[in-house]
Amino acid sequence: MTTLFISDLHLDSTRPAITELFGRFLRREAKSAEALYVLGDLFEAWVGDDDPSETGAYVASGLKEVADAGVPVYFIRGNRDFLLGQDYALRAGFRILPDPAVVVLYGKPTLLMHGDLLCTDDVAYQAFRTQTRNPAWQAQFLSQPLQARLAFAAQARAASQAHQAKLREGGNDVRFETVTDVTPATVEATFARFGIDTMIHGHTHRPALHDLQVSGRECRRIVLGDWYEQGSVLRVDASGFRLESLP
Repeated sequence: MTTLFISDLHLDSTRPAITELFGRFLRREAKSAEALYVLGDLFEAWVGDDDPSETGAYVASGLKEVADAGVPVYFIRGNRDFLLGQDYALRAGFRILPDPAVVVLYGKPTLLMHGDLLCTDDVAYQAFRTQTRNPAWQAQFLSQPLQARLAFAAQARAASQAHQAKLREGGNDVRFETVTDVTPATVEATFARFGIDTMIHGHTHRPALHDLQVSGRECRRIVLGDWYEQGSVLRVDASGFRLESLP
């Protein structure tokens, strides 16, 4: 039995091929897994559980079939779908976990995160994150008409693209890579805070297995891949970790 981890699918109506790839993944592999974890950014944007999008309905149906087959499905909110709520979770048959969350994988405590909390060098994003995670802000936003929320999401995506372009100004790719990736000191502090030696997260779109030492302990940070061009899945069983691409 294998436990599956995915993140950063960024599903929406403009990328139907990736949505269908996800559907096939659910029908063929996920239904026979020990558990499925989705570590955020399942959707490109999420403006509330009342959004009647076909993509949202298709994904909920596919995930519910996995859950109904007896496979536990867990979800951590990402920076694109942080407004996903309990109504949708009920429709999709999954449980929403806090970010971060500690789970036990084959006898080993493991820290799960979306990953954006580790990118503390991106001060502008962290300020935006603090604002939008405020319950009062979320309640006010969700009280607006659906079309107003959709317009805000489009503006937020444009602002994010402009922010990234500014970081790259003058061909400064080194600064872009540094600011948009995890901050090493924050990673070490997070390992130390939880006292564990394995972490799994997404968000940065830089899939890799990183081995490092924290206070004399051997630690491993596993970064999940995104689904912009193809699928990416981390398969975990009692023998170890395998980070692989889907065709």
